[in-house]
Amino acid sequence: MAMTLERLAEFGAAWRDKDLDRLMEFMTDDCVFQASVGVEPGTTFRGPAEVRRGFELMLAYDAGSESQGGTAFIAGDRGAGRWSYVRTDEGGRVHRVDGCDLFEFDGDRIRVKDAYRRVHGDIGHAPADRS
Repeated sequence: MAMTLERLAEFGAAWRDKDLDRLMEFMTDDCVFQASVGVEPGTTFRGPAEVRRGFELMLAYDAGSESQGGTAFIAGDRGAGRWSYVRTDEGGRVHRVDGCDLFEFDGDRIRVKDAYRRVHGDIGHAPADRS
């Protein structure tokens, strides 16, 4: 069975719901998550335990922001999806982070999630010691 846009949308919904157990159901046993923040730039997590930890860190990093989905496409065993986070600070200023994920699939599961982000405003900047 191949990855479908519907299944990829379910992964996005699990991300917005911050459901780590459900997120990990989409990942392969040899999964890799290349985060959009951290060292390298962007910390790389390998294997289910590390990827789960990376997902948990990213969800905590973007806490307080509203997750918004975007468009996606699949071409064979590769795909991409756009996303954004929006937050309004105490002064009423709106801060936005736009990003995309590049995916590699193994059937209907995700082997690689490689994330990139563009920051508008002051959120999304990670200190060097933060993943």
